[in-house]
Amino acid sequence: MAYTPSKWQQVKNSVKSRCTKFGKKHAGFKRAYSSVLQFRRKNRFSKYCDLPIDDKLVIFESFMGRRYSDSPRAIYEYMLNCDDYNDYRFIWSIRGSVIDDYQFLENNDRTTVIQYGTENYYRTFATAGYWISNSRIVNALVPRDGQVYVQCWHGTPLKRLAYDIEVSGQNDLHDKDDLLKLYSIDASKYTHMISPSAFCTEKFTSAFNLKALGKQDIFIEEGYPRNDFLNNFTADDVDRVRNALNIPSDKKIILYAPTWRDNQHVSGTGYVFENPIDFDKMRELFADEYVVVFRPHYFIANEFDFAKYEGFVFDAALYPEINDLYIIADVLITDYSSVFFDYSILRRPILFYMYDLEQYQDTIRGFYISLDDLPGPIVVKEDDLFDKIRCMDEWSSSEEYRKKYEVFSDRFTYLDDGKASERVVKRIFG
Repeated sequence: MAYTPSKWQQVKNSVKSRCTKFGKKHAGFKRAYSSVLQFRRKNRFSKYCDLPIDDKLVIFESFMGRRYSDSPRAIYEYMLNCDDYNDYRFIWSIRGSVIDDYQFLENNDRTTVIQYGTENYYRTFATAGYWISNSRIVNALVPRDGQVYVQCWHGTPLKRLAYDIEVSGQNDLHDKDDLLKLYSIDASKYTHMISPSAFCTEKFTSAFNLKALGKQDIFIEEGYPRNDFLNNFTADDVDRVRNALNIPSDKKIILYAPTWRDNQHVSGTGYVFENPIDFDKMRELFADEYVVVFRPHYFIANEFDFAKYEGFVFDAALYPEINDLYIIADVLITDYSSVFFDYSILRRPILFYMYDLEQYQDTIRGFYISLDDLPGPIVVKEDDLFDKIRCMDEWSSSEEYRKKYEVFSDRFTYLDDGKASERVVKRIFG
């Protein structure tokens, strides 16, 4: 049965939506409304803080309850299948809008699915010995003495994060001070933070202001658990994903995975994205050989209608696990998304379509690494993008490209060897 909010929940959602919209135009109201929300959430959490902590109970959350995915999923599945952790119980926090999609998790008698933001949600966070998340959690949740909060994060950053953002542009949803406050509140709670490389350890330390918080030594630098799959997948996994998306077996796959823009936010909708690729022209040029799998960042809220491109463009916006999309793709096209770091483990061609590079680099975020170090060509014009697709075999097999790819991998993915979950779990749970 599909999830349907109660009438009371629908009323609450409507009031919250209207207050949020009003607050974006009136800063004083926004602060007052936010304070009321935080007060209520703290009360909901604190009333359970006298209950005993269960050190064999683990709660997992991925992308604020939106998915069953990423490193929290990899850690969970490793523990579930390892006899050393047979006496642990697991809980997944999932948003109500998608909770029915993940009820299958309860087929395992040690796993429970709870709804994000409910009374049971606050009770579980107050009593679970371990919290495993890959993004910020609700501000009101503060680990008690003896609780462990593991921040997995969700990628190696190309774009500057939080305290490292130096350009003058600002996020259209929060001003910079608001964002830094949110990151500081969350980072102050971390007991462990997972890092896939020395590069990430350095950047996460500065981005989340961990040294000032006395948290510079919390890193578990053992690789990303989520990337174990990219080393261990099988031909059956490829067939499973292609079949799930109904992709013809005789077509190669272009995975197009763009990120969101800080300055493209619509009140009441969220971050929006206007597709810069002419799919009509692309279909005319490449439909005989390729199909396109479109995967926008999960922040992007506007819907896309690809009905006219049926059989050529496949919408994977809601597909739960992006690793599945990597293993079926013959080439990745992205812009400033961190997806290319993980995809590079497969040693397959990557194209960077940075059509708004000048604006993005100079006024929105800025980058941690030189674009000269990227493991693939950068193009800013659509015709050049199509030319690179057309002659992909030539440039991707060149000595210059292969050498650049190797240097890149040695710097960023050297710990992603298919056994990161095991190392990380042992560091956390013993």
